[in-house]
Amino acid sequence: MKSYVFPGNIEEDILQIAAEQIPYMRTSFFSGIVKGSEQLLLDQIHCKNGRVIFYTGSGTGAMDAVVSNLVTLKRNSFILAGGSFGYRWKSLCEYYHCPYHLFEVPFAKDPDYTEMEEQIKNTHPDVFLCQHHETSTGELFDLPRIAEICKKYGVFLVVDAISSFLSDPLDMDQLNIGMCITSSQKGLNIPPGLSFIFLSEKALSEDFNHIGYYFDFKENLKNLERGQTPYSPATTLFLQLYERLKRNSVIGVDSIIENVKQRALYFRAQCKEHNWIIPAETPSNCITGFFVKRNGDILFNELLKENIYIMPGSTPNFFRVSHLGLQSKEDIDNLVARIKTIEEK
Repeated sequence: MKSYVFPGNIEEDILQIAAEQIPYMRTSFFSGIVKGSEQLLLDQIHCKNGRVIFYTGSGTGAMDAVVSNLVTLKRNSFILAGGSFGYRWKSLCEYYHCPYHLFEVPFAKDPDYTEMEEQIKNTHPDVFLCQHHETSTGELFDLPRIAEICKKYGVFLVVDAISSFLSDPLDMDQLNIGMCITSSQKGLNIPPGLSFIFLSEKALSEDFNHIGYYFDFKENLKNLERGQTPYSPATTLFLQLYERLKRNSVIGVDSIIENVKQRALYFRAQCKEHNWIIPAETPSNCITGFFVKRNGDILFNELLKENIYIMPGSTPNFFRVSHLGLQSKEDIDNLVARIKTIEEK
């Protein structure tokens, strides 16, 4: 199987961890795994004095937790919506009856940052909700510029970094980001099922609401003091996570990001050669979104027959290929050759 989705192909020895007997989680051993994972995560996102809340759940669960615990106490939110995940912030705010201002961005386009700043100036939001990388389009937003605007107007910045963590440069402390969200199956490239909220030192001084049970920040932070989650965790995933984070620490975050970037550039050069259009004005290293010229209606299923996984988009003939996980130039060459063959059928 060749996977160009999330997760990508995973090392056999990390996969094998899931086949071992599962240790009991209410032990000092497992507390050590949780505390060690928290410190490594904080190091790798550059959040020196923060904390990490671990949820057994998807990234949307972590987004839900941010809105229910934090945003519900704010007067007004500003949402950057450049695709389906940006609109998920909108849906969550509506679900919890939180007032918001929506700043919409056309498909795969850069936001008009000057207009965005003007609207922030006029609407006086308390919190800014955005994606670093809008995974549905491949567009990477200018997070340093967004952070600068938020700092200028005293807006608390929340960033969904689910598909940018470990694929695009990200420094929470340097950018004064209040909270970040990520999950296990993308940059960390282990199975899905864990999500993480990074709380900066500033975030830890905020008041939090208590309208949810499982996702309650206060309860999770209290249990984190002893290296535990309040409810049964995905124990095996924690073991895989800890192994991944230790390896990342040896390789170095900058090297990991550079490797992802080089795979992205290599694939995009081939897209250009075959006239496959990449619509993102500022593409993330994480994925390449591209339009094939014909046979897009059969491409996905034809690749599935060969155990090759890519991501379809919501627009005809639009597909996305991840550059995360185990992936060589030979793998990319083979994928390109298969897409070309199907396109020419």
